[in-house]
Amino acid sequence: MDALEQANKVFLQNFPAETWFERAILFSWYCKIRNCKFCYMSTQPDKTAVRSKESLIAEAIICKNLGWEIGAFSGGIDAYSQANFKEIIKNVSKVCGKLWLNVGALGEKEIKEYLPYTKGVVASIEAINPKLHDFVCPSKPAAPYENMLDIAGKYNLKKAMTMILGLGETIEDFELLKDFIEKHKIDKIYFYSLNPQKGTIFESREMPSAEYQAEWIARTRIAFPKIEILAGIWLNKVDRVPLLLKAGANSISKFPALKAFGSKEAKAIEQSAKEAGRKFKGSLTKLPKINWKDEVEKLELDEILKEKVNKKLNSYLSMLTHT
Repeated sequence: MDALEQANKVFLQNFPAETWFERAILFSWYCKIRNCKFCYMSTQPDKTAVRSKESLIAEAIICKNLGWEIGAFSGGIDAYSQANFKEIIKNVSKVCGKLWLNVGALGEKEIKEYLPYTKGVVASIEAINPKLHDFVCPSKPAAPYENMLDIAGKYNLKKAMTMILGLGETIEDFELLKDFIEKHKIDKIYFYSLNPQKGTIFESREMPSAEYQAEWIARTRIAFPKIEILAGIWLNKVDRVPLLLKAGANSISKFPALKAFGSKEAKAIEQSAKEAGRKFKGSLTKLPKINWKDEVEKLELDEILKEKVNKKLNSYLSMLTHT
C-alpha cells in the first residue's frame, strides 16, 4: 500500500488527474511467424486474414469521436506488403493523426517510408527476462526490436514497449525492465496480463492477480515519473481498474469496447475512474450526437472508398446502439 500511495503521488505530480481508454486497431489476424507460445495466432493455420481498408477507417472514426486514443495500429508480422501497408496507415492517419505502429521489428528503410504517418514505434518485447523471452518468442528475438528503437530515436519518433505479465517472469525481473527503459529511453509501456488461449501451453495457466500487475505498474511509475503507462484489462477483469490507476497507470486497454459498448462493464470502468480520483475522458457508454456521414465526407478519400466507409460505419453504429 505504501508503494501504491507513493506511485499515485508521483503520477499526480506529473500528469493531470485524468484517464482514458486506448484501443488497438488490429489490421489482421495473420502472422508470418505464428509461434509465440502465448498467442492466439499460434493456434491458427497459415492463412492470410486481413481487414478491409473501409473497416479500419470506420473504426478509426468511431475511436476519434468517442474520445478513444489509438493505442497502436497493430497486427501480425508481414500481413501486408510494404506498399499496401503505407497506403492503409496514410488513410487511417487522415482520421486520427499519426499512429503508434506495432507491426514487428521495422528496419530503417521501412521507418523512413512510414515516417509521415508515424507517432512512434512499439517493440513487442513481451518478456523482459532474456531466457524467458527466447522460450516464449522463439522466432521474435529482442535484438531487431532494440535496433528499431535506436533507429526511431534517430528520427525523433517516440518509443514504446510491451510486457505480458504471467508468462513466467518474477518481480525480481523489474531490474531488467528498468535497465531496458533507461537504455532505450522508452516513452510508453504497455503492461498486459496473460489471457490464457486454448491450444497454447498456457491454456491452463491462471491470469496474474491485480496486485501483481499493480506492483509492476507502481514500481515503473516511481522509477520513471514521466513515462506513459497503459494497463491492459479484459472484460471479466474490470474490477481491477481502480487499483491499476492508483498504481500509476495513465490509461486502460484490451477491453472489447465495440462489443461491450454501454454494457455494465463499460459503466463500471467509467465509475472506477471516479473511484481512483480520475476524470474519464471520452465515453464507453454514450454515442455523441453528430452527423456521422459528415465525418466521412470531410476526409480526403476517393468517392468509392467513402461509400464503402459509410456502409461499414453504419454497421458499427448499429452494433453500438443495440448492445
